[in-house]
Amino acid sequence: MDVRRYSAQGARLLAATGLALLTTLALAKLGANSTAAGMVFLVLVVWSATQAGIWVALFESVLCALAFDYFFLLPYRTFRLAGAQEWVEMFSFVACSVVVGRVAERARRQTQQAEQRREDVERLYELSQQMMLHEEADRLIHDLPRMIDRIFALDGVALYVCDQDQVYTSTSKFPAGARDAMRGLTQGQSPTLHEHGGFFATPLMLGMRPVGALGWRPAGLSREVAAAMCAQVSIALARSIAVETSARMEAAREGERLRTALIDSLTHELRTPLTSIRAAATTLLQTEGLDEAGQRDLASIVDEEATRLDVLIGEAVEMAEIDANVVSVTLQPQHPRALLDHAIEESRKALANHKVTVDVEGGDDPAWFDPHLLGRVLRHLLENAAAHTPAGTGVTLKSWREGRRLEFSVEDTGPGIDSIDLPLIFEKFYRGKKRGSRGKGSGMGLAISRSILKAHSGGIEVQSTPGKGTTFRFWVPLVEKEPVEEQAAETADGLRGKATRGTALPEALEQF
Repeated sequence: MDVRRYSAQGARLLAATGLALLTTLALAKLGANSTAAGMVFLVLVVWSATQAGIWVALFESVLCALAFDYFFLLPYRTFRLAGAQEWVEMFSFVACSVVVGRVAERARRQTQQAEQRREDVERLYELSQQMMLHEEADRLIHDLPRMIDRIFALDGVALYVCDQDQVYTSTSKFPAGARDAMRGLTQGQSPTLHEHGGFFATPLMLGMRPVGALGWRPAGLSREVAAAMCAQVSIALARSIAVETSARMEAAREGERLRTALIDSLTHELRTPLTSIRAAATTLLQTEGLDEAGQRDLASIVDEEATRLDVLIGEAVEMAEIDANVVSVTLQPQHPRALLDHAIEESRKALANHKVTVDVEGGDDPAWFDPHLLGRVLRHLLENAAAHTPAGTGVTLKSWREGRRLEFSVEDTGPGIDSIDLPLIFEKFYRGKKRGSRGKGSGMGLAISRSILKAHSGGIEVQSTPGKGTTFRFWVPLVEKEPVEEQAAETADGLRGKATRGTALPEALEQF
């Protein structure tokens, strides 16, 4: 750094010497008098002061004074002065050179300072805009060091956050002891810290409370800019911490709300069939006035409501398993057609009054998936379709391969789903704002289906047109070889990604 600075200064002095020489030769050739020569030399000194600084201007003024004496003051071609007039001219020239040089240098310095202040204000404004427009307040802490590094053209920035006791950096060059040193700043051990060849750190205060520390290098920022930058970062830290705290509180409130909703929903749903069973059983015990047909009707009510109670308890158990993350995927080679037929067989009671059609496109080659989990999804969708469509309408099941997915769909020709309900139908306990008397579900079936498919690294979506019907389409990764053999084949091929399953082995399948 010093070598480059000295080299630049030497180049300026050499340029000043050449400029003074050329100006002197031009004035001598033109035959200028002492007044004209003095004015030109003054202009040259002022220009040098504005462009190169006071020291170059003083050097230029010395050269110009010698040239002025030698060529333009009597006696010519000597460094002696003939009389008082020449002494006055020489003294006036030297005094004017020094004064105008100082004035020009001051003006140059003020201009540079004004330009620097303008750049600092623009950088601080850009930093504030970037922080305000950041999409995720909690992610802002991670991005702040790189943001400050880029905007202020620094060699590295480190941000220490008290609440997390962690340092975020824009570079890996910061010393290992930076976190301990910055933690010490927040604990009042030192107001500032200089170490490791230009590393500078200062505490971040929000009122009287330290929220962290900010370090950067080189330590070239002015005190005013550093203070303004640290104030903005302190506010950003406080905002991010507040957002994170609010999110945790909201998550806690949401968890409590869901637990309350679960208890309320299950209490209501379980009491309804229990009430019917108890009323029918009480009536059966009072045999007076009951004929055989009445007894059969009451027995049917008990059987129907007991079945409904069993379904509700099963759904509650399924939801508890999903919430506890104990759902595991067990892959088996299966034909998609067999999966669809088995789901229809298990849902035959619900589909007794519907016409069911099965369509397997592109052949029925076996694939590896969990038939138990996908069977649960299909049963939920089939029973959902049967419950919300009139008797006599059709339900169509389809299976096909598309890219690296094995896809299924359940399509009905019922009344469809209202557009108000579509965005919410996969939420727990949501049963629709406009559901009719046919809807007796718990509101957990679709939520269970989505969670099962997520565990299987798949997904589900719905399309519905009111008055025309609804189509649920879901998919899982297409695995056509045994997963262990497929991994070995990928390794043997140099991991070229030519396996027949998805673009990446799903997390749920990695154990195989």
